[in-house]
Amino acid sequence: MTTSMDLSGLHDSEEKQFYLWGGIASLLLAIGYVTIIPLFAWAGAPPATGEAWFRYLPGKTEVWWAILWLSVITDLLYLPVAWALWFTLRRTGRNLMLAATVCLHLFVVLDLGVTWTHHASLLALFQRYSNAADEAHRTAYLAAAEYASAMPATPLLIFYAIVIPSVGVLLASITMMKGKLGKASAWTGVVTGLLGMLSLTGFYPLVMANALGATLWFFLVGAMLLRLHRCFVANQG
Repeated sequence: MTTSMDLSGLHDSEEKQFYLWGGIASLLLAIGYVTIIPLFAWAGAPPATGEAWFRYLPGKTEVWWAILWLSVITDLLYLPVAWALWFTLRRTGRNLMLAATVCLHLFVVLDLGVTWTHHASLLALFQRYSNAADEAHRTAYLAAAEYASAMPATPLLIFYAIVIPSVGVLLASITMMKGKLGKASAWTGVVTGLLGMLSLTGFYPLVMANALGATLWFFLVGAMLLRLHRCFVANQG
C-alpha cells in the first residue's frame, strides 16, 4: 500500500510519465531476463578462447544472436528504470540515488561497449571463418577471435557486469527502505546487491542467485512504479 510519503515527489505532472514508462521498462527488463535464462541453458556455458568458441558455435549462432539482442535491449531498459527511481527517491536520499544512478548508467555503457560488442565480434568472425575459402583467411579470423574472446574471459567481466549494477541496486534499495517505499523490492534489492558483490569470488551459485534476485527485483520495482503512477493519476482526479 502506498503511503503519503510515497507520493511526496509527485509534484510535476510531466514526472508522471517517468513512473509509467519506468514501470513498464522494469517489467519488460525482468521478462527479458526470464527469456534469456532458458536460451543460456540451451546453448551451454560459453568457452574462454577463440578457437574453443569456433568449435562451440556450430548450430548455436542463432541462439547466441537472440541472446545478444535481448541482452542489448535489457541493458537499454536500465536507463528509464534508473531515471524513474531517481525521480521517485531523490528527495529521500539524493546522494545515495545519485550514486545508484551513476552505477546503473556505468553498467549500461560498459556492458554495451565491451561485453556484447566482443560477443558480436565473435559471432561475425565465426561466420567469416565458416565462409573462408582458404586456410590463410581462416587463420586470420581465428587470431582475431582470440582477441575478441579475451576480455569476456577475464575476472573484470564479473566486476563491471555484476558488481557495478548490484551496487546500484543495493543503494537504490537502501533508499527505498529510508522512504518506507516498496518494502518487498527494497529487501530483495539489498539481498541481490550483497550477492552481486560476493560474486567477485567467482562462486557460480552466487552468480546465479544474483541473476535470479535481480530478475525478481525488477518485477517488484516495475509493480511499485506502476502503483505510484496510478496513485498520481487518482490524486489528480
